[in-house]
Amino acid sequence: MQKYKFLPYNKELILRAKELRKKQTEAEIKFWNKILKSEKLKNFKFTTQKPIDNFIVDFYCSSLKLIIEIDGDIHKFQKARDKERDNILKQKFGLKILRYTNDEILNNSEFVLEDLVKRINTN
Repeated sequence: MQKYKFLPYNKELILRAKELRKKQTEAEIKFWNKILKSEKLKNFKFTTQKPIDNFIVDFYCSSLKLIIEIDGDIHKFQKARDKERDNILKQKFGLKILRYTNDEILNNSEFVLEDLVKRINTN
């Protein structure tokens, strides 16, 4: 794993990331507004739809080196691809990746918030 002052990214992904920011899913919007903007996480700055290497991640906190992915139904069918992607980001950049489902965000956001706070505090 190399040390990077700034994480490299494919500049061709910038426009796609902007599009994704404009077309966030209901779960992504709720995650941003109810969880990441909660009082318990006020000391952490997250960005959304962040290009890293050849990927665009849903949410990223540079101070924690943490990626958070919100998985919709399509992720049920691409588990191997997601695992490969996560491994690349972990091995190449030393990033941590957490995944929550749309269902968890939409129907149990209190659990997600508490789980996220617990995971941040144990690292």
